[in-house]
Parts: sequence; structure tokens; C-alpha cells
Amino acid sequence: MFILIIRTVLLYFFVIMAVRIMGKRQLSEMQTTELVITLIIADIASIPMQNTSQPLLTGIIPILILICAEIIISIIMMKSSKIRNLICGKPEVLINDGDLCQKTLRDLRMTTEDLCVQLRQLGIYNIGDIQYCIIEPNGKLSVQLKPQKRSPNCDQLQIAVQDSGIEAVVISDGEFLKNSMKLCGVDKKWIMDILKEEGLNKDQVMIMTANRLKEYNIIRKVI
Repeated sequence: MFILIIRTVLLYFFVIMAVRIMGKRQLSEMQTTELVITLIIADIASIPMQNTSQPLLTGIIPILILICAEIIISIIMMKSSKIRNLICGKPEVLINDGDLCQKTLRDLRMTTEDLCVQLRQLGIYNIGDIQYCIIEPNGKLSVQLKPQKRSPNCDQLQIAVQDSGIEAVVISDGEFLKNSMKLCGVDKKWIMDILKEEGLNKDQVMIMTANRLKEYNIIRKVI
């Protein structure tokens, strides 16, 4: 039993490392090759976990081979658009200048209900409001509304807006987040001064956010 636990933990961390090596995109929007590699790695890793009579290397070596294959294929796809389109597919226009491309829907074996479901998830309930709709290789929709349906921006309204940068979490559950502090241009001294003004210490803070303009928001920890 102890050996089984050790083997499982080792393979668990090894698979995490493998996914990290294959890149951050692997963790979010998977392409075809990435999805296939992930499924195969999960299947291979489960074999030495369940069968302790097999050497651990029978799981590790195939995973290393798959990692190398994925990296090589990714490099090839970066260099060749033809190979990339062959393996991952290419974007397809579903609505072109307000007209629904019915042939494309049929080729993709996609029903109008499938399209409407994805549009509703984007907050669009009237297909007539769309000027262009493109389905990306990862299956997500990219939509551009008709000009009269788009929200006006500050340039169009001639409104000057001060750039506040990104609002980042600088304290999470009482812990300083250095990368976030650097991102929004604040330091520990500034944060501690703010906490002192609020009558708090960092251990009483669940979340504190800040931005480049030194605007902040604090959510206290409930005890």
C-alpha cells in the first residue's frame, strides 16, 4: 500500500510537470493535438498507478515521448500554416455581413440551436444583431455586432478617461502577492500604510485589490 501511494504521488507531480512543459495554453484553450496528448497521458499514467508490478518507467518514458512529440508538432505548426490548418483546423465564418452561412453550418454538422446556445452564452439573444460570426479552431465563437448595435466607446463619445492600469489582488488570505504588487505599481509600505488607516493588519484581510492610480478595495476576513 505504501509503495502504491508513493508511485501515485510521483506520477501525479510528473503529469503536472508534463502539462506545464507543454505550455500555458494547455491549461486553458486546448487545440486538437493538445487534447489528444492530455487524454493519452492521463491513460498512460493510470497504468503504473494501478499495477504496482510494472516498473514506474513504463509510465514515465511514454509520457516523456509524448511531451517531446507535442513540442515538435507545436514548433512545426508555428512554421507551417498548412500543417497547422490540417491538424487544428481553421476559423470558419458562420455569419458573413449579416447573412447566415448555411453551407458552413452543414459542413460543420452544427445546428442553428447549437449556434444560438453559444450566442446566448455571449449575451447575444438576437441573431439579427450580428454582422460577423466566426467559429475558431477551439470551437469558441468570435462575434462582431452590427454598427448600430455596438456600445459606443470613449473615443466616439469624446470622453477623456484616466488609465488606471489593471486591478490586481495584492493580498490574498493575509499573504502579499509580489507579482501583483509589481503589476499595479505598489509596494508593501504603501499597503501597510493603507491597512493602518483602515485599522487592519494583513492577517485580517481576505482580499485586497489595487491599481496604478492607488485605488483599492479591501474585503475583510470573516472569523
